[in-house]
Amino acid sequence: MAPVPGGRAVVVRVPASSANLGPGFDSVGLALGLWDEYVVTALDEPGLVVEVQGEGADDVPLDGRHLVVATMHETWSRLGVDPPAGLRLSASNGVPHGRGLGSSATAIVAGVVAAQALSTDAGWPDAGAPVPFDHAVAGDISSRLEGHPDNASASVHGGLTVSWMPDASGRDRGDRTVTARPALHPDVDVVAFVPDTQLATRTARAVLPAQVPLADAAAGAGRCALLVHALTTDPAHLHAATRDWLHQDARRDSYPVTMALVDELRAAGHAAFVSGAGPTVLVLTTTDRTDGVVTDAPGWHRITPGIALTGASARVAD
Repeated sequence: MAPVPGGRAVVVRVPASSANLGPGFDSVGLALGLWDEYVVTALDEPGLVVEVQGEGADDVPLDGRHLVVATMHETWSRLGVDPPAGLRLSASNGVPHGRGLGSSATAIVAGVVAAQALSTDAGWPDAGAPVPFDHAVAGDISSRLEGHPDNASASVHGGLTVSWMPDASGRDRGDRTVTARPALHPDVDVVAFVPDTQLATRTARAVLPAQVPLADAAAGAGRCALLVHALTTDPAHLHAATRDWLHQDARRDSYPVTMALVDELRAAGHAAFVSGAGPTVLVLTTTDRTDGVVTDAPGWHRITPGIALTGASARVAD
């Protein structure tokens, strides 16, 4: 296939996400109103330029190892598309890194979306016009590269997502990640408490047990079902619905300060849990109670990002 034409440039925006939401381990995600924005330009001449500002600017590589760049090349390979001769990436990061807010998923989703958009064969739109991409393909490739679908699906589609993907066990039919998008109750809101410290996802996952007691699995299944009901129909159940037995207690020693805040907020009646792999603490609440979700615990930045009801987008750069 002919390479991506030089001169094309797209702006890709991707929202942050919170995964698990308590009991929905590796399956339930929620898009948050924090955004990364990337301008990606296909160049006629060989070369790579990477520019980053905002969150993580001093920590991410500025070469082909940058997650967006690496993901674009992986996506083109999977789609059978030849890459352009060169690339320019300009990133404006609004999603905190290493905090459990899906920063790696935003970068991966951005790379998949940008690769699809730049290689579209539907005709190149005018400046500022949206560039189409296949959301199902974006969700599937992003989930496979992440290793789990919760963050990636939320960032691709926006809002509340429930996803699953085929695994090596063969227990699922089909060969693509599947995502459902239940409609959120209009009163649902979020408050996040973000620390200055980071925690790598691989570190948080390394302490998870290979097996859990049947009673814990059954309790978790019930609460996960209740979680979807609470988020879509009756937010009065959010506190009970966010109780988890599968992963948070196993990680308690990895972030005792985080779990102490979760315990404090839950004791006060708030639906608090660890956001993704942590260490951010997220609270699901309703719009009339948002202002009352507070803590005196030191070292936390309280933010109210809102819920991103739309997911990733691409448009032609001006």
